[in-house]
Amino acid sequence: MTKNYSVFVCQQCGLESSKWLGKCTSCGSWGSLVETIVSTNSKLRVQSSRLKNFVNKPVSLFTVFSKRTNRISTKISELDRVLGGGLVSGQVVLVAGEPGIGKSTILLELSSYLKDTLYVSGEESASQIAIRAKRLAIKNKDTKILEETNVDSVIEVAESEKPSLLIVDSIQTMTTDELSGMAGSVGQVRESAFRLTQFAKRTDTPTIIVGQVTKEGTVAGPAILTHTVDTVLWFEGDKNENLRILRTLKNRFGPTDEVGIFSMEDKGLIEVSLTDSYFLSANTFGVPGSVKSLVMEGTRPIIVEIQSLALPTKLPIPRRISQGVDIKRLEMILAILTRRCGVDLSSWDVFANVTGGIRVKEPAADLAVALSVASSYFDKPLDKLIAFGEVGLLGEVRKVSMEEKRVKEAKRLGLKQIVYSGEVSFLNQAIKKFLR
Repeated sequence: MTKNYSVFVCQQCGLESSKWLGKCTSCGSWGSLVETIVSTNSKLRVQSSRLKNFVNKPVSLFTVFSKRTNRISTKISELDRVLGGGLVSGQVVLVAGEPGIGKSTILLELSSYLKDTLYVSGEESASQIAIRAKRLAIKNKDTKILEETNVDSVIEVAESEKPSLLIVDSIQTMTTDELSGMAGSVGQVRESAFRLTQFAKRTDTPTIIVGQVTKEGTVAGPAILTHTVDTVLWFEGDKNENLRILRTLKNRFGPTDEVGIFSMEDKGLIEVSLTDSYFLSANTFGVPGSVKSLVMEGTRPIIVEIQSLALPTKLPIPRRISQGVDIKRLEMILAILTRRCGVDLSSWDVFANVTGGIRVKEPAADLAVALSVASSYFDKPLDKLIAFGEVGLLGEVRKVSMEEKRVKEAKRLGLKQIVYSGEVSFLNQAIKKFLR
């Protein structure tokens, strides 16, 4: 006979306790006791598996036949890109991001493209979801809304409905009656995610779980949550800007270096497939301080426009302000311009910005930042020029990853004046060639 009961297990030393003691009596760790469900049957299975007759034997890798992975297209090409081509049967996806970034929006849009979707809402009421669906012009009659926070009831309904896709929004609101902790506690989140994963694998139902984030910008809940699921997608972007980027942090069924780009509009998230028209300004021709560059988001080259403004300052300490460029990286580039290129910026304020709201993190944008600052300093425009390359402290232009792919993309966009390590060896050479 199966009997389930809960105990408190220390996450540090594994000691079990029948009640909450505040700290572990064995190792003395505070707050390390987590409520865990124990099954008497599972204990018997553990004991019996130690017997010789029940020990699993290793098999040759070549005798294991891998099944062909069939993809289910989400009908959202940018989402398919980060998933590796679409959803897989039984796949469990965790979608995380800051509140208001667009997680529920994209999942509601996804439910409109797939038939027989079961949308479980633990945070919003069905009427609130209906208002959003009306704003997004979603008219799919096959989507069903379930207001429920008990994970066992959710699984029971899902087993009877047999949906093609299960969406749970969010995992922090799910609970089970077999644990006494409140919703959002470590035990409840871990057990709810484990049961949803078991259901997905048992029934081959793709399941998407929405996760909340902490103040530090990480997925809320235990670290085991990200290990339990198959795929972790991260939504990022400034809520004051329209740009939204969907990144893959983990994917057992595809690559982890792809990104999806969206724009948050009145009618929901709109896919941005042509990045050149989104990130470039149409009315900056002939204005000094603007230089185009190519940055890589995964394996995807994205053209961006870096704008700089340099002007004499009346302050004792000149200002260095950047938006989209790391401020320490900007200060280093300004020091290189002053020392290696004779562009004295010690008494000049410098402002740098990447248009479109995107944040440039890779050093391949160093050359474009340096040339845009120099362009503003000499008051000479660089309209038909595109630059990419890392700038070293000696003023040299260093080769970056996927350089050939960037050059090919620049030529595809019709830009013939390409400045990179294959054209110039030092930053000073580029400044003399195009600005002096």
